Amino acid sequence: MIPRATYRLQFHKDFNFAQGAALADYLAALGVSHVYTSPILTARAGSLHGYDVVDHSRINPELGGEKGFRTMAAAFRAHGLGIILDIVPNHMAVGKADNPWWQDLLANGRASSYAGTFDIDWDAPGLEGRVLVPFLDGDPQKLLAKGDLKLTREDTGWAFAYFDHRFPLRPEDQQQLGPRDPRDISLDSLRALLERQHFVPADWREADARINWRRFFDITELAAIRVGEPVVFEAVHAKVFALYAEELIDGVRVDHIDGLADPRAYCHILRARLGALGREPYLVVEKILAEDEKLPSDWACDGTTGYDFMNEVSALQHAETGVETLDRLWRQYGGRDRDFETEEAEARREIVTARFAAQLAATVRAFARIPLHIPSPELQQAIIELIVNLRCYRDYTTGAHDSPPPGPLFLAAVKRASARMPQLAGAIAALAGLFASHSDDRMVMDALRRFHQLSAPVAAKAVEDTALYRFGRLLSRNDVGFDPRVVAMPAATFHGRMQERAQAFPAAMLATATHDHKRGEDSRARLAVLSEAPVQWQAFVAETEMPAGLHTADVYQLLQTLVGVWPIGEMPGEALAARVGGWCEKFLREAKLRSSWQNPDTDYEKKLQDHAHHLILSPKAGPFRRRLGVFLAEIGPAAQANALVQTVLRYTVPGMPDLYQGCEFIDLSLVDPDNRRPVDFTARAAALRHAADPSFAARKQRIIAALLKARQANPDLWRLGDYRPLEMGEAAIGFMRRHDHSRLTAIARRHLFGDAPEGSFVLEYDGMDLLTGTPLASGVIALSVLFQTNPAVVIYARAD
Repeated sequence: MIPRATYRLQFHKDFNFAQGAALADYLAALGVSHVYTSPILTARAGSLHGYDVVDHSRINPELGGEKGFRTMAAAFRAHGLGIILDIVPNHMAVGKADNPWWQDLLANGRASSYAGTFDIDWDAPGLEGRVLVPFLDGDPQKLLAKGDLKLTREDTGWAFAYFDHRFPLRPEDQQQLGPRDPRDISLDSLRALLERQHFVPADWREADARINWRRFFDITELAAIRVGEPVVFEAVHAKVFALYAEELIDGVRVDHIDGLADPRAYCHILRARLGALGREPYLVVEKILAEDEKLPSDWACDGTTGYDFMNEVSALQHAETGVETLDRLWRQYGGRDRDFETEEAEARREIVTARFAAQLAATVRAFARIPLHIPSPELQQAIIELIVNLRCYRDYTTGAHDSPPPGPLFLAAVKRASARMPQLAGAIAALAGLFASHSDDRMVMDALRRFHQLSAPVAAKAVEDTALYRFGRLLSRNDVGFDPRVVAMPAATFHGRMQERAQAFPAAMLATATHDHKRGEDSRARLAVLSEAPVQWQAFVAETEMPAGLHTADVYQLLQTLVGVWPIGEMPGEALAARVGGWCEKFLREAKLRSSWQNPDTDYEKKLQDHAHHLILSPKAGPFRRRLGVFLAEIGPAAQANALVQTVLRYTVPGMPDLYQGCEFIDLSLVDPDNRRPVDFTARAAALRHAADPSFAARKQRIIAALLKARQANPDLWRLGDYRPLEMGEAAIGFMRRHDHSRLTAIARRHLFGDAPEGSFVLEYDGMDLLTGTPLASGVIALSVLFQTNPAVVIYARAD
């Protein structure tokens, strides 16, 4: 079942299924067809997101368990609402004592039923046949002597314990130890016992260099699983299939599709298994597309989860005219004479050689098994150069007889790497030849799999979690799935992307806010105005103090953050200061220039946090806040109009629109956890009932509700309608959609900081503006008249 429109809810212990069920009436009144849930299977206790699954067989008891989910699903169904479920097939939470598959693995090693579930390199040098468990904060022998790492006997048997971590002993040692008191065992005996186990405890700092199992990105408490193996696939999806068979869910969103060995094969199998249960599912994949990359058309899915649209609509709202001034400002304050291309390449090199050193070594060993006759150091460097020069997450070649050919972005990486490192050209060419293989050679297939499952997390950590925090030219172009190299998108390019979506993936999800975004949708819309007002922005920054002891690049990004997050119509308080302070810490640690998660410089972090607190609250910063208020008043009308235009486009272009929780009101959130704060649904329900609320937030909500109501009345027009661009110049964008005899024309302003667009357009039919209820007769209409009330119009006519 293709959803008409979704509403994303984030479930956790403080927002459970019962609270979700209570929203059924509101969500139905708003006009969505489906609730799109965060993962609901049993996650680590206290999880605020659900992506750290420890048990795929049960619905999370913290959320209300199976009974609570069924009650919620029934409440939704009674209001005509279905459910789309977010699933996590790539990884599980490990460590601690809550994952029975992992505990069995540690106890039984290669003999475990789950030895093939986790992606373990059993032949890694120095760990042959054992699993590294790098969860200690120090040397294991010293911790054993100190008593922090200790032998315990609990209901589940004997295990070495380190705080809340449990490392169970081999079955033979369980039997030999029997019921004795662990205090009677000498330190030497404990050391000998530890040496005999199937696991090797280690300091968490050693994980990057020594770990012999694939992680989710570089997070040691999340272990990748081999979902491509049939037995693992069935175990991971059994509960999902059961829920689908009972029609409790209508489809799934697949998390981190690029982490899988063969995304295309996975999607085909998943769709076939769901379809065999009696109806066609809705299936979308979380896929970050590069600027020139397209989702493969043969994946048997309905499209992506919408980061591509988020990028497109954002770029459409930026102006190319401001780039030169913004470049000059970043050179002045950034302190790093690097464009984004250089920042990305440098970050990729740092990440692959440091954070993924062990996984890189495993990939090199896999290629070394193939008789390429390339010395190991040269082979490793060639692999590094390919990853450094790749400008997408991964390629999808498999080495099998039915493998797709290498994609254009991979071939471009080969060309770029060979040109930049000519001494490696031969080795790079030999590797590239393997990517074009269709030999079904197991060694080639394993090597290619390892390469792709290395390049994808490297891209995520290097681009999303490093370079986007280092390159601060304009933060509204630094988000998940965005390419900061591209500031603005011409209308013709946007039209082309929409036409492609209408043809290839007409039901793809359209998002402008997610649980992973770095800035809220309306914050990005506000910051986009800086590309139209670079001179005014330059003047504002020039009058702002750059305090001693802080890098100007950090202060420059802090100023942009304050512009983006500053509340409308209320005084900032301690809550805002705390939110921005949290952003300061994450920003500095992700950038990895003056602090990091591995080696935090808390003194420097506090200096930036104190400066943010000063600017937001200190009486001495009153002149700054007054200037900020004047600046925001100047760009405010354009910012709010941008926000409304963005909303209108999400609900009118080809695709299936998603609304992230709470974003029917203004969304000025920051990166997680800020974008996962509690939502005041009571206020939103009240605003929907009282149409006279004049606030901007309520105005945005009314636009969403109006478009959802029209979509509900004539779903085929939105789902099946064509897309015909209208020639509007660069100051506005317009298009028509048609199905049977129903028509919709959407026209929206662009670059709203300047004067209203001049000119007119010809309306081909009598219709009504869905946003105001105003009837419009066919003929010539001046744009100045069209945009008197809103920065967009949606003119609709339905043939009965």
